[in-house]
Amino acid sequence: MFDNIFGIHEQALMLRGQRVGVLAANLANVDTPNYKARDFDFYATLAGVDEAPLPLAVTQVGHVAAGAQADAGIDLKYRNPYQASLDGNTVEAPVEQANFAENSVRYQASLGFINQTIATLQLAINGS
Repeated sequence: MFDNIFGIHEQALMLRGQRVGVLAANLANVDTPNYKARDFDFYATLAGVDEAPLPLAVTQVGHVAAGAQADAGIDLKYRNPYQASLDGNTVEAPVEQANFAENSVRYQASLGFINQTIATLQLAINGS
């Protein structure tokens, strides 16, 4: 009954959280020579969330067990800069800051939808 209560916002929240890490890494390396800015297509990744990833198995002692398989569908790509720096760094701080701000606003929106759903359920359960 409650399998898909939050709709797409649950997956969107997880992906936005992962994207903030990618964007933060870009901003942290804004002065690192030859660092290449990375990002992923949020909407293409969100569309592929429902597809079941291939199961990972630990078959030998030296294998690392897979934690959360949320990263399995993310295809990180290098960002093409508008104007690359002379040291080979492709991070452009204003572009990264704008993407970070947009991602944060959309994260808050998804969180708001989830909170509203929870509040509605509490109202239905409590009756007042």
